[in-house]
Amino acid sequence: MSVRDLLRGFGLKVGPTTPKTLEGRVRELVENHGTLSLIADALLSARAALCLEFRTIEKRLLAIARADNRVRCLMTTPGVGALVALTFSAAIDDPARFRSSRMVGAHFGLTPRKYQSGETDVTGRISKIGDHEVRMVLYEAANVMLTRPVKGSALKRWALAVAKRAGMRKAKVALARKLAVVLHKMMRSGEAFSLTGRMASAA
Repeated sequence: MSVRDLLRGFGLKVGPTTPKTLEGRVRELVENHGTLSLIADALLSARAALCLEFRTIEKRLLAIARADNRVRCLMTTPGVGALVALTFSAAIDDPARFRSSRMVGAHFGLTPRKYQSGETDVTGRISKIGDHEVRMVLYEAANVMLTRPVKGSALKRWALAVAKRAGMRKAKVALARKLAVVLHKMMRSGEAFSLTGRMASAA
């Protein structure tokens, strides 16, 4: 984004690119601009170094995930990758801490606030209490499940029905809450995710 903003200030538009084609496109645009070319080179070098470090961290995360049976089990859920599974597993720690899986959504602030007084009964926005990181990764997992192809998933069909009634944003929050419940059940039972909603033994 820094590279794009810099070039836009000089009337140069990068346009649509992929991670692999960005550098070539930027160098093409700044080819005849001396000072701008120097600045772009520095930013592109910094980007390359950051990408290298990111890939190193990603490999480390995947290695940790593969070594943990519970995390591998959670990753059988569509949209749940190594980062989501590791974050959720670390936050839950011992599944027995929760008497019911339904309590997990409230624990991470994914349930609506309620105000009741006399004849007043108001349902507000989600409480956002608890671990922000867990709430964030669950929302991202819900976003992936809803926006990418997942054939035959009863969970996705349920979320899409919510989206038709209340909009996509609320559907993602509702699905994140549902995922918290499902993932906790999986941790407690040791069973893999099932598209039909019935969990099966993890390989």
